[in-house]
Amino acid sequence: MDFTLLNALILGIVEGLTEFLPISSTGHLILVGDLLKFNDDRGKVFEIVIQFAAILAVIWEFRSKIAHVVLGLKTEASAQRFALNLLIAFLPAAVFGLLFGKLVKAHLFQPVPVALAFIVGGVLILWAEKRDHVIRVESVDDLSFGDALKVGLAQCLALIPGTSRSGATIIGGLLFGLSRKAATEFSFFLAIPTLTAATFYEIYKERALFSMDDLGMFSVGFTASFISAFFCVRWLLRFISTHDFTPFAWYRIAFGLIVLATWQFGLVDWTAP
Repeated sequence: MDFTLLNALILGIVEGLTEFLPISSTGHLILVGDLLKFNDDRGKVFEIVIQFAAILAVIWEFRSKIAHVVLGLKTEASAQRFALNLLIAFLPAAVFGLLFGKLVKAHLFQPVPVALAFIVGGVLILWAEKRDHVIRVESVDDLSFGDALKVGLAQCLALIPGTSRSGATIIGGLLFGLSRKAATEFSFFLAIPTLTAATFYEIYKERALFSMDDLGMFSVGFTASFISAFFCVRWLLRFISTHDFTPFAWYRIAFGLIVLATWQFGLVDWTAP
């Protein structure tokens, strides 16, 4: 199937809606890309572009906080501490990604392993939500270096497609004593260096695959991803003020079971793992 502007729109919206929810954008892109028969090298390049659009949406949403931190790096201890926390949290995933990224992509970037990761992740969210939540950290500005390191280690789980980077960091943050607001916001901020570094690394590796002929496709997907991510981030921040993450857990479990059922009974020709 030739990749059309309609498919670019679909995948852009999928990326924007799922990048910052605890339901795994990578997992959704693998599954939707497989359905659209756009899971080749050209498709991977397209995913790089729409992921970067989602990152820019977060940067725009938190532009005031980011500007305050950047401008205060030389003089304000709080800004220096916040930036250092982001660096500490970023490093584990960067190291593990460089060491094991190729191995993970070779064996786990397929629909069935992704579906299994969806289910396991959903069960873990349900377990985490049933535990007593003792809050030690109310704001992202109150994180210690140790808190940042623990969230960074939790982020490493997101190397497994279908796990969800935001899910691993948010639920990890809750288990480590962060409030829902602090865990969610820190997950958003941590996405900026993590996904930006991953994006430019992939752009460098796949630079030969970029073509001006794909400019229209990139533009549609980029715009769709930016807009949908922007509204999704705002919605999630409102949602967590009165809800927990249980609905996302049940969604993950149901979605994973549907993929496994359609694969098992031959209803959908998923790529074999």
